[in-house]
Amino acid sequence: MNHQKGRKKLNMKPAHRRSLLRNQVIHLISYGHLVTTKARIKEVQKLAEKLVTIARKGNTFNVRRRAKALLPYKDEALVKLFKEIAPRYLERPGGYTRTLPLGRRMSDTAVISRLEWV
Repeated sequence: MNHQKGRKKLNMKPAHRRSLLRNQVIHLISYGHLVTTKARIKEVQKLAEKLVTIARKGNTFNVRRRAKALLPYKDEALVKLFKEIAPRYLERPGGYTRTLPLGRRMSDTAVISRLEWV
């Protein structure tokens, strides 16, 4: 049984899954949107919302260290997160992203969605 397990496995090993989700969050921060399968979108959304909640607290050393631990690859993405994205949501209590369904993919009929900032 898979009761009270907070994450989907996405048919990957943990290290591969972690790096995939980090790279997709970097793409979301850099370009403002992400198009992929619905299951991946749900996992990316959890990580992205957690990062924005951390970044809303300000640009102090400890907050940047916590964000860097979750997103260690690109410093440009962290700069954009702290300078542009987090200040937009200071008054918003949560729900920083939205998911738009795009239908099914032709090749394997996977459900495709688009994740974007609210």
